[in-house]
Amino acid sequence: MNTTEALTIACAIVPEREAVVFQGQRLSFERLQANTVRLCNALAEMGIGPGDRVATMDVNRSELLEVYFATASLDAVYVPLSFRAKQEELAYMLESSSPKTLFVGEDYRELASPALLHSAPGCRMVDFSDDYQALLESGSLDQMCFPEADDAETTVLMYTAGTTGVPKGVMLSHDSLTTYLLANVDPPDPDVHESNLLPMPLYHIGGFQTALAAVYGGRTLVLMRQFDPAQWLELTEREKPTRSILVPTMLKQLMDDPEFPKHDLSSLRVMTYGAAPMPQDVIRRAIEALPRVQFINAFGQTESAATIAMLGPDDHVLQGTPEQVERKLQRLSSIGRPLDDVQVMLVDEDGDEVAQGEVGEIVARGPRIMSGYWQQQGETADAIKGGWLHTGDLAYQDEDGYIFLVGRAKDFIKRGGEMVSPEEVERVLASHPGVDEAAIIGVPDDYWGERVRAVVVPTESPVDEADLIEYCRQRLSSFKRPESVVFVEELPRNPLGKILKTELRQKFGHPM
Repeated sequence: MNTTEALTIACAIVPEREAVVFQGQRLSFERLQANTVRLCNALAEMGIGPGDRVATMDVNRSELLEVYFATASLDAVYVPLSFRAKQEELAYMLESSSPKTLFVGEDYRELASPALLHSAPGCRMVDFSDDYQALLESGSLDQMCFPEADDAETTVLMYTAGTTGVPKGVMLSHDSLTTYLLANVDPPDPDVHESNLLPMPLYHIGGFQTALAAVYGGRTLVLMRQFDPAQWLELTEREKPTRSILVPTMLKQLMDDPEFPKHDLSSLRVMTYGAAPMPQDVIRRAIEALPRVQFINAFGQTESAATIAMLGPDDHVLQGTPEQVERKLQRLSSIGRPLDDVQVMLVDEDGDEVAQGEVGEIVARGPRIMSGYWQQQGETADAIKGGWLHTGDLAYQDEDGYIFLVGRAKDFIKRGGEMVSPEEVERVLASHPGVDEAAIIGVPDDYWGERVRAVVVPTESPVDEADLIEYCRQRLSSFKRPESVVFVEELPRNPLGKILKTELRQKFGHPM
């Protein structure tokens, strides 16, 4: 299925329903499609055609959806760039993707202009504030553009965060994106109206897939420029969305906001979270505070076009016998079970499946997997072996198929021949009343190879290094417990809440 059909179908079934609500602007599906047709024809007049790249760089705005669907209608490739990119990162992504056009927000012109001059000198910059409306009005509404490319062709080139090297351009096809929709999202129903509050950035696969699912399902997308707890609460009360998607740091900010209990959030029925590990304390507080909400933990990555495993709503209902509740509490720290439309397996270093309970790397196979990294054959060969995507995530699986992450392969600590899972130690530390957040890193050691160090954000409760080391000693094998603790005010994170272990190792990874 071609992604443009999502908009065509929704427009045919629910044309007058609001497709996007954004900063007082309300676009119906009919209007969204009309704008897409105009922009598509305007881009064609500019010489954009099959295979050409069209890039965007801005915070969330409704025009980003129009640019995507117009680009896809021309069989061109959409390249959403992170507005948080540094000059060097942006220059690399522009040089790598060589877009013919870059749509940019007003706040990012000064960042983009020199990068374009040096990295993509032939690219035309279109300012959303000054140029977009005129470009839209210049396009004809009389002739629709119909894509002709195969559904296996690349439609989105989405760059990874690049926290361990240069960003990699993930090539996602129409099939990559729509396979998930067809298996997990119901098409529009004139008698059923849902709406989704989206605070995640559209340059991220989670935000992009959520927006695409909203269009395909005929849902109203309530779009936020960027996440802000107060605004999220106000929008939920005013627009009454039935769904929202959050990363753990966003949900924690909401739970910690003193205004949270004062808002009417009763419209919410489904809340999806993912992109980073969820502290159990946070999700338990959310379950208690929002008893009518069905929670979903979605696990995936850009290379898998989003979700490959899910912890569903039933797993978040903490009811039953004491034994059943305890089992559910344990599984709240899992990523759930694989979805039906993708194959998932845990393998050892030789690519052989590991036994139940043993740690292995998560690999996935199916039509949703990326076709490769843009112009990076070596990296593609490392990531996809025998048709299986190697995610770099290590985990084990219980007797019922639930998958428990133990960390990224590159983050594991090798101490005296023993492997230490940072996530296991972090979970223990997070259960201490004096710890708000914790991250575990390895530091070089001539005798042990590496030793375990904790980087901790404390709560207001008094705590010191000796307290935490003793707390871990009582709960972990001796080789796993931290041998030193560093206290910090906050942990460095990427925009979606993942802790930047590389930065922590650079700052605190000196020998003891």
